Amino acid sequence: MSDRTTPGLDRRTELRDFLRSRRARIRPEDAGVPSYGRRRVPGLRREELAQLAGVSYAYYARLEQGYGETMSAEVLDAVARALRLNAEERGHLIRLAQPERQSTIPAASASLRPSVQHLLDALGVPAYVVSRRLDILGWNRLAAAVFGDWGRLAPEERNVARLIFLSPEARERFADPHRTALDIAGVLRVNAAKSPEDPHLSTLIQDLSQQSEDFRQLWAQHEVICGGSGDVVRMRHPVVGEFDLVHEPMALPGGAPMRLATYHAEPGSQSEKALRMLADQETQPPR
Repeated sequence: MSDRTTPGLDRRTELRDFLRSRRARIRPEDAGVPSYGRRRVPGLRREELAQLAGVSYAYYARLEQGYGETMSAEVLDAVARALRLNAEERGHLIRLAQPERQSTIPAASASLRPSVQHLLDALGVPAYVVSRRLDILGWNRLAAAVFGDWGRLAPEERNVARLIFLSPEARERFADPHRTALDIAGVLRVNAAKSPEDPHLSTLIQDLSQQSEDFRQLWAQHEVICGGSGDVVRMRHPVVGEFDLVHEPMALPGGAPMRLATYHAEPGSQSEKALRMLADQETQPPR
C-alpha cells in the first residue's frame, strides 16, 4: 500500500495535520506546562507534547511526520492521552498511524440488495442506506418526505455530502445547517481514513473542496465524527415546521461497507405528531 494514493488523501499529510490541529487546541497552562516567551503557534510545542506523553522528542516528531507503522500501541495510547483525544479521535489516530491494507471498493459494488430495500419500505420511520462515500443507495417514502425527494436527482447527485454542501434546498431542511455540515465533514474524514485508496472518495473530497468554501473551512478543522447513536437532529420542514428526530445508525453486513440510518421521534412529543402528519400525507392518494 502506497502512502501517496490519489491527491487529497495522503495518509502521512493527514496524520501530520491531525496531530498539529490537536496540539494547537491545548493551552500550555491547561496542561500544566510552563510558558516562557512569545509563542509562534497556538497550543503545545512538539517537545512539550512529547514530554507529556513520556516519549522522546525525536520519537514523537517521527510520528508527526507520518511514520507510525512501527510504534507500539502503548506509545499511541500515551500520545492520545496527552492530546486529550476522545474515543473517535483516538481511533482516527490509530487508523492514520497504522492503516490496515485495504483494497479499493469499485463504485459498482456499492449496490443495494432487494431485501434491504424491502426492509426500508417496511419501516415506519424515515430510513435510508449510505455507502462509505455517503452515496444514498436506497430510501423509503418517509425519508423522502423529511429530507427531500431524492428520486428527482440524477444518481451521481444522490450523495449526502454533495447535497449538504452544494444544494441550498437540501441544507435548508436542517434547523442547524452549520452543525449538520460539520458532522458530515467529520464523518467523511473518518471514512476517508478507512478507505485511503478509494479514488471515488478522493474525487468527492476534491470536488467539495473546489466548489464549497464552507467545506474547505470545515475540512481544515480535522474534526472526527462517527455519527453516533442517539444524536438528535432538528429538522425544518416547509409543511410541518421544525421538529426533532433521533438518529440511530447501524452497519449492514456483507459486501461493500454500508450503513442503515433510521430516524424516529420521541413517543408522545410534538415531533412525533409532525412526523405522523408527514406519514399521513405520503399515504394519501394524489388528487
